[in-house]
Amino acid sequence: MAMAPGSSTCKEVVDSHPSVSGHDIAMSKSENNSTSSKVLLGSSGKLGVYSTNGVQELLECPVCTNLMYPPIYQCPNGHTLCSNCKIRVSNCCPTCRHELGNIRCLALEKVAESLEIPCRYQNLGCQDIFPYYSKLKHEQHCRFRPYNCPYAGSECSVTGDIPSLVAHLKDDHKVDMHDGCTFNHRYVKSNPHEVENATWMLTVFNCFGRQFCLHFEAFQLGTAPVYMAFLRFMGEDNEAKKFSYSLEVGHNGRKLIWQGIPRGIRDSHRKVRDSQDGLIIQRNLALYFSGGERRELKLRITGRIWKEE
Repeated sequence: MAMAPGSSTCKEVVDSHPSVSGHDIAMSKSENNSTSSKVLLGSSGKLGVYSTNGVQELLECPVCTNLMYPPIYQCPNGHTLCSNCKIRVSNCCPTCRHELGNIRCLALEKVAESLEIPCRYQNLGCQDIFPYYSKLKHEQHCRFRPYNCPYAGSECSVTGDIPSLVAHLKDDHKVDMHDGCTFNHRYVKSNPHEVENATWMLTVFNCFGRQFCLHFEAFQLGTAPVYMAFLRFMGEDNEAKKFSYSLEVGHNGRKLIWQGIPRGIRDSHRKVRDSQDGLIIQRNLALYFSGGERRELKLRITGRIWKEE
């Protein structure tokens, strides 16, 4: 194997291909496996090349297999590497084992400017094509990007579209599913003083052909223990604003009523909870609504969902 003048040979090579976790530059498998190639004329009049093989393959980092963005580095023999993996391989080329140095592959960075490639969420429905360096910004806000699992009882890492998440909630989390736009939710807790660990419940309602998540939990709001119920819409916020909902809890001629707009599940469960966007019941009042000797929490929350005209 020939060595470039002045270069040295590294003794160790990174064999694994870990994904880059610190940057959202991963490319979907559908993009990698596509074989089509065509030329597009952009609105600016510049000739853009839409290629999912050939040149685009040259832009894939050989270590993490993600698309590379400036700065793109190369070893003295011309093997390229992304900036994240350059650190990961301890400045040693994983292809020829030569020391990498700090040589930029300016030619490849320039070639990337001429590419127009599909969104990584093409397989989920996005049909738009973007200049290479604009693709990342679009993907951060693409309406077809997967949703996070709305289950609040554990740190679930599952993502997907709405139908797959509904099936996931039912099959894997055993969440109760109900049809209808009205509900009567009963919550019982034998020791209402235990709120150090959030107690949660989740129910999914199919209403107007869409899905809604009803959350109910106990947690500490500052130093005060409270109970909170709120609704999230399984979809985008702009769609959630087409609906409204109300929640009601009471006993002995007294009641609390909350009316609001459900939040889309792009907002995390914790974000909605911490913003206090829902029905909040202080513990003393919750125990009063429970009746009896106030030793056991027994709350019944009713509500309904309607579509705004």
